[in-house]
Amino acid sequence: MTPITDMPAGDRAAIRFVLCDIDDTMTCGGRLPAESYGALWALHDHNVLVIPVTGRPAGWCDLICRQWPVAAVIGENGAFAYYLEDGHRKTLLHPNAPEPEAIRERLASIAREAYRRVPGSRPAKDQFARIFDVAVDFCEEPPHLDLDAAERIREVFEEHGAHAKVSSIHVNAWFGDYDKRSMAAALLEDRYGLRIDRPAENATALFCGDSPNDEPMFEAFVNSAAVANIGPFLPRLQHLPRYVTAAERSAGFAEVVSVVLDRLDP
Repeated sequence: MTPITDMPAGDRAAIRFVLCDIDDTMTCGGRLPAESYGALWALHDHNVLVIPVTGRPAGWCDLICRQWPVAAVIGENGAFAYYLEDGHRKTLLHPNAPEPEAIRERLASIAREAYRRVPGSRPAKDQFARIFDVAVDFCEEPPHLDLDAAERIREVFEEHGAHAKVSSIHVNAWFGDYDKRSMAAALLEDRYGLRIDRPAENATALFCGDSPNDEPMFEAFVNSAAVANIGPFLPRLQHLPRYVTAAERSAGFAEVVSVVLDRLDP
């Protein structure tokens, strides 16, 4: 991985979209500091479109698309995207997302098995706001479990045929063949006519993340970056980001934005 400050000037100037994870990428200690929120507004003011791509639930994403300076938000690891159009919230569902009623109890049953097999694991407090997936908390609230515990949780879901990804705080699991990458590709093409399989168009977007559930995005975008706290996850990744920041979490996100905007100013 290369320091983000070494990103070539021409590559910086091409960026018109910034896609970004939220937890431990834009946040620090579970909060959204002024440096992150200010960075979002700085991108907005320079006409760079921001799209958070998160494992957080539909209920949170409704607020984000309405109250943050973003063009859209992708939630629950790629099940849907929300955006505003003429003051109305619109939804773009992933074509492979199942009917929630068809899988809700099945996911809940597997989650109960995970709680039994991995002591200390528990439902994420934001589960009530979710539609398509289940989130198991291993490191958002005490007791904090290690990454080995998170991997055991992931394995329980995968044993039952579910998709599961480890973030910095949760293990998210779902049924349906989708992820952050495929939903981002669908949204960018549907809303902006941008095809990420075309190199010149791919180069107009940058993704910033911090953990294994961001790996599909690291692979998908030539301009991919991670905040410095990705370090503990690196041995578990097959696809690394191209760039890395010197700072962690929200300060790292602000560092990425500063680099992008450095060559956009006249």
